[in-house]
Amino acid sequence: MRIDSHQHFWLMRNRIGQWPPPKLAAIHRDFLPADLEPLLAANGIDGTVLVQSLSSLDDTEFMLQLADQHAFILGVVGWVDLKKEEAPAQITRLAAHPKLKSLRPMLQDIADIGWIDDPALNPAIAAMKRHQICFDALVMPPHLRALTAFAKRHPNLPIVIDHGAKPLIASGHMHDWRSDMARLAALPHVHCKLSGLLTEAGQRPEAAALRPYVETLFDLFGADRILWGSDWPVLRLAGEYGDWLAMCMDFVPAEYHEAVFGLNALAFYRLGENRQRYQDRAMRC
Repeated sequence: MRIDSHQHFWLMRNRIGQWPPPKLAAIHRDFLPADLEPLLAANGIDGTVLVQSLSSLDDTEFMLQLADQHAFILGVVGWVDLKKEEAPAQITRLAAHPKLKSLRPMLQDIADIGWIDDPALNPAIAAMKRHQICFDALVMPPHLRALTAFAKRHPNLPIVIDHGAKPLIASGHMHDWRSDMARLAALPHVHCKLSGLLTEAGQRPEAAALRPYVETLFDLFGADRILWGSDWPVLRLAGEYGDWLAMCMDFVPAEYHEAVFGLNALAFYRLGENRQRYQDRAMRC
């Protein structure tokens, strides 16, 4: 089974004053399941993980409603303000939905790069562990040391780094990013997504520019802790769905395709139960 571990849906009416701006014409419109389903079918994708793109409980509810309506959405990565007093209760309520699999604070947009390294999050993280909710880390290289401290504080919390922590591919800078990622990769509960890299390549969105970074991720995390994702529709800023999938399938040795393009996401996000429901429904249809 082939899984896209990272995609988004949104309605522009819910994003007034939020990213993306009008100048990003390729993604400055509504994106809903009907837009993605033909791409999934054309590329043999059996299910997806739908990821939040607004710091909003309303956005999380919107995604869970879509997941109820579309069986291919096997899991949802939502949002809760993890430092709020009411966060544990909100997590408990959201976790009652079987497709709520992870939470993602938008760390890249928080001015304090050390925000995540704070014991104030402990009650919310305890609730996440109690309900088997994972943690998606939307970070950039300056956040990696604080994320490492957080990960060490919570060794029983499954963590996945989105988009390889957005390395500076456009400038070719790698050394500091690699060193910081190595510290995270040394922690067995930390995983990484092979996603979002094309848009970090700037004017060089080609395989040659990306390959050293992809190879570094595999050297550090191994094939059993890498999850492939499209980052669609943000991907549209740099390339097409099928081209990105084909590029990644070329990067990844064939013996690891089953893990990287499916099994790792199924295991990390505990998608097995939802997958079976999807397959049963497809058979009935």
